Amino acid sequence: MDVSSANLRVLCQIAESGSFTAAAERLGYTQSAVSRQAVALERSAGATLFERRPDGVQLTQPGLTLLRYARTILESVDAAERDLHGEAPRTKVVRLGLFQSAGPVILPVALARLAAAAPQVRVTTREGTTPSLTRALRTGSIDLAVLSSRPPHRLPDGESPRLHITAVQDTELLVAASATGTFAGRTSVHVDELVDASWIATPSSSTEPLLGVWPGLPGRARIVHSARDWLTKLHLVANGLGVTTVPESMSPVFPPAVIGLRVQGAPPEIRRVLVARLPGAGTPAIAAVTEAIASTVGP
Repeated sequence: MDVSSANLRVLCQIAESGSFTAAAERLGYTQSAVSRQAVALERSAGATLFERRPDGVQLTQPGLTLLRYARTILESVDAAERDLHGEAPRTKVVRLGLFQSAGPVILPVALARLAAAAPQVRVTTREGTTPSLTRALRTGSIDLAVLSSRPPHRLPDGESPRLHITAVQDTELLVAASATGTFAGRTSVHVDELVDASWIATPSSSTEPLLGVWPGLPGRARIVHSARDWLTKLHLVANGLGVTTVPESMSPVFPPAVIGLRVQGAPPEIRRVLVARLPGAGTPAIAAVTEAIASTVGP
């Protein structure tokens, strides 16, 4: 089988992102270039590696088999490049993924504690949604992920073998509102009062959930602003331009003009913070990062 490292990187990125288009964006290629490399890889492998579906692309069983070898090959290529350039790492690197709202409240404190407890461990980070980070774990592009789950708190995916999961915190979902707006001076709001609210939400897709609108809100939510960045969302809220959902754990970083409201008339929405890794014995470096995160957000 004649394949290049570029082919294998395309395979890994398609597996992680779930589509040719998203893989192309992350790699800086055109969508047609990624499609051509995918076809060339299948031709070289002599097998169908990708299942093309209306909601994206999934790897077939032969594709998953090749993916396992691709990760090993690419790690060896990267290690050889470092050695050739005299850049052999003296530290242990852990690639960490976090869901978006975890960064402001978890990451700075966890990294400070890690630096004190295990200075030989270096962490690189990336943000994503729980589904995208779960795919990244499965494909081997990250080593550890901080994920969020909602009731009934099932595993992040149904694939086998199951991920190794450590639950580190439960936090209640609140509605963030302007301190000088309609809900000024209040600590709670009835769910019926939210029906006509203007919402600030994170864009969703067929594979990513809608974030920012109260779950189970009666009727169709009126979304007036769409943003992924938490700073943008909270400052829109502060200026009275809408409301959004936010985990209570983020309340320490609210701008002064933002208040958090508990929702009455509906069951509490509890979000569980999880640390996930692939099954099997974790490395000491991964264990150290997990401990730093758990000590930051745990009871």
